[in-house]
Amino acid sequence: MPLPPVGYPTRWEADVALRDGGTAHVRPIRPDDADLVAAFHVRQSEESRYFRFFAPLPRLSRRDLARFTQVDHVDRVALVATIGEDIVGIARFDAAPVRPGRPRSAEVAFNISDAHQGRGLGSVLLEHLVAAARERGIRRFTADVLPTNAKMIGVFREAGFEVRQGYSDGVLEVSFDIDPTERSLDVMRAREQRAEARSVAALLTPSSVVVVGARRTPGTVGHRLLADLVAGDFAGAVHAVNAAGAGEELLGIPLLASVRDLPDRVDLAVVAVAPASVIDVVNDCAAVGVRGIVVVSSGFAETGPEGAELQRELVRIARANGMRVIGPNSFGVVNTDPAVRLNASLAEEVPRPGRFGLFSQSGALAVTVLSSAQRRGLGLSTFVSAGNRADVSGNDLMQFWHDDEATSAVGLYLESVGNPRKFSRVARGLARRKPVIVVKSGASGFGVPPGHAVRRSRVPFEVVDSMLRQAGVIRVENVHQLFDVAQVVVEQPLPAGSRIAVVGNSDALGTLAADACVSWGLQVVHGPTAVHPEAGVAEFTAALRAAFADPAVDAVVASWVPPTATVDAGVAAAVARTAAEGGKTCVTCFLGTRSVSASPGGLEGAVTGSAEVAPGSTVPSFPTPEDAVRALAAVVRYADWRRKDPGHPLAPEGVDLVAARAVVERALAAHPGGTALGGRERTELLEAVGVRLLPRAEVGGVEEAVAAAERLGWPVALKTVGEELSGRQDLRGVRLNLSTPEALREAVGEMREVFGAGATTLAVQPMAPLGVPCLVRSTEDPLFGPVLSFGVEGDPLDLMGDVGYRIPPLTDVDVADLVRSVKASPKLFGHRGAPVLDVPALEDVVARVAVVADALPEIAELKLSPVLVGERGAVVLDAVVRVAAPQGRADPDRRTLPL
Repeated sequence: MPLPPVGYPTRWEADVALRDGGTAHVRPIRPDDADLVAAFHVRQSEESRYFRFFAPLPRLSRRDLARFTQVDHVDRVALVATIGEDIVGIARFDAAPVRPGRPRSAEVAFNISDAHQGRGLGSVLLEHLVAAARERGIRRFTADVLPTNAKMIGVFREAGFEVRQGYSDGVLEVSFDIDPTERSLDVMRAREQRAEARSVAALLTPSSVVVVGARRTPGTVGHRLLADLVAGDFAGAVHAVNAAGAGEELLGIPLLASVRDLPDRVDLAVVAVAPASVIDVVNDCAAVGVRGIVVVSSGFAETGPEGAELQRELVRIARANGMRVIGPNSFGVVNTDPAVRLNASLAEEVPRPGRFGLFSQSGALAVTVLSSAQRRGLGLSTFVSAGNRADVSGNDLMQFWHDDEATSAVGLYLESVGNPRKFSRVARGLARRKPVIVVKSGASGFGVPPGHAVRRSRVPFEVVDSMLRQAGVIRVENVHQLFDVAQVVVEQPLPAGSRIAVVGNSDALGTLAADACVSWGLQVVHGPTAVHPEAGVAEFTAALRAAFADPAVDAVVASWVPPTATVDAGVAAAVARTAAEGGKTCVTCFLGTRSVSASPGGLEGAVTGSAEVAPGSTVPSFPTPEDAVRALAAVVRYADWRRKDPGHPLAPEGVDLVAARAVVERALAAHPGGTALGGRERTELLEAVGVRLLPRAEVGGVEEAVAAAERLGWPVALKTVGEELSGRQDLRGVRLNLSTPEALREAVGEMREVFGAGATTLAVQPMAPLGVPCLVRSTEDPLFGPVLSFGVEGDPLDLMGDVGYRIPPLTDVDVADLVRSVKASPKLFGHRGAPVLDVPALEDVVARVAVVADALPEIAELKLSPVLVGERGAVVLDAVVRVAAPQGRADPDRRTLPL
């Protein structure tokens, strides 16, 4: 591949998923693309050439090719989409001259290959062209389109922008502003979800599979993969490649010398060859149209720089040719759907069919995860081990599970999350439909797996937990808890509330269960109910029925101490029947027994191996009441989050993002390395988003201070200027309620004594109404994007670290939750007889910071401190605004596959 020319914007390159699940590569055009553009043009139909150029134009002249391919990537920009070595789509814009006081516009044009129309290439290229244009300061697109070119008109109309159109000389003139709107983002996210889901479906629902590297020796990886496919009775065609044994058979499957010898097109290739041979296999797969690859082979990024480069090349070739990759270093994939029956994994036993989707990043831990599911008798719908996660990630699987009718709950074992901003968005959408349970190993923040670009997060670990809670994810600590919770959400209805009835045959066990409920924030109704230790099934059933029938009960904890070493099947069946009839959440504790679930037919799970019954008629059992209640409490919290109104996207009145962006762009033009905004620029930015800063004057001497106070109005506050001193009450860095010139002169003198004449600048500011000081801050993080934080200033913030976090974009409900999330929030709501403060005014300030931070990644930090919340209104006394060239968000406003 030739080196890009000088000025070539490499950051605009991206792999994308298409509407049908295939992939393509988007990049800026290069001068050496001339021959590819000429070939693309010749392949187009006469109609397509006419739509693009308003003339037949059978061939492009060398002059035309030079003009199309030699662009400056600033005022003249062109992007191409490629599959393999071919260009399959071209999009370009030519910027109009700058007109002072008017948003800059550009004329756009598109040309999509006839052979690839209907795959969503037009909408993908539009998104990427819009992103490039915004970066160049362009805010509006115009286009001339023939009225009969319905497909291109549809691309513009369906993109979610507000399109205006008119006619001139028989040509449709289209124009639209390209700043993102709620609708345009919704359209893009919906297309992204469908495309990524279909790309994963090609991997999990293949109609044919080839095992590359099938071995004759039992116990080898290649032999095991083929044997598992055959033994699992895969519903489609199975092929095998082994060059040394070509022409022979293995397990009844003819051996081929190469993937290129396949008699028919194959959907999925499972690769188990030496790492040095994988690239050749991927090229062979590309040549015959394989749709997806699972690489079980190890020896890539986990081995060092050379392996990392090999891994990047593997993904580059695969995506460039329309394929997604699971792995390398993957344990494999499983789909238990009877219509598929795919076991392309190294699992010793095929997981039983079920409704739980499972993702494990680590190949090694996949063994533990699958074994745990098998021991508990928990059925799986699909399972994926991502290995090095070079391409397909947990985000992709969540996109697939979003609409997968075979999956009712999802579990993810994550060692790292490379794109937490997208993870938060995707998980939140999925959790509104299905429970999402996450084991996130480690306590030091989000890292990256081997071979990925290192983009280290700077946020505290508490942000991770806040992000997961905000997304509605059920966070657990280990695999044990993962399956505890999974059994409840898969086998039981969601609880309607937190009111719990405890029923059992032991006072001691009932007390343990009740204490566990209280410790997890659940409400025990009527106290624990215990039947006689020697009570029979009938008496126990009657007590359970009473609990389920009680309208004050949302869920039941049923505990039983077996009188002998084994669990009475009659008791287990009675619990299951009663729970099914009651229609409420139920968990059980058959003391000391694991992997036993109560079902109407008796016992189920690893102990009996009984066939699975319908969801809702099986009740999960736990060896201790604490395990049962912990899992139940997690599900109660999730159900409460799901019932809660998610709120509306923030849209505070008076926010002028165009004006705010202009301030930022002027500052960065003058200071390309970044800068803190000065007083005037800072005020202009804040006023653009509707945040008013209490006036102040920086002064250099006593008389200047008095004159400022006369101008601003008495009484005033005198304070030091500078973050390191402004809040230091111990150094008397703030003097309040100075109502006379004499008092102000005396305060200035005292300040000079403490800090030294000229040691620091002083500021005079009108006194604000009494209130509670708060901190509102946003910082731009390389992984999370904007991170919004809130706290009540003083001891809660300084000594206790009492800070709440949220990840924009936010809703009004998110903002309200953030303000109430800190332990000191009662100070805002009339704690101990104090007046109730104007929390809506505070929330309005928080919302405005969230909106501007989300819209402008150039704002590296926006800190309002203090925000003084009174009985009426919230006043911002001071602010710090730092701007810097954006690093590029991990979840941009255009569809891309992760690098």
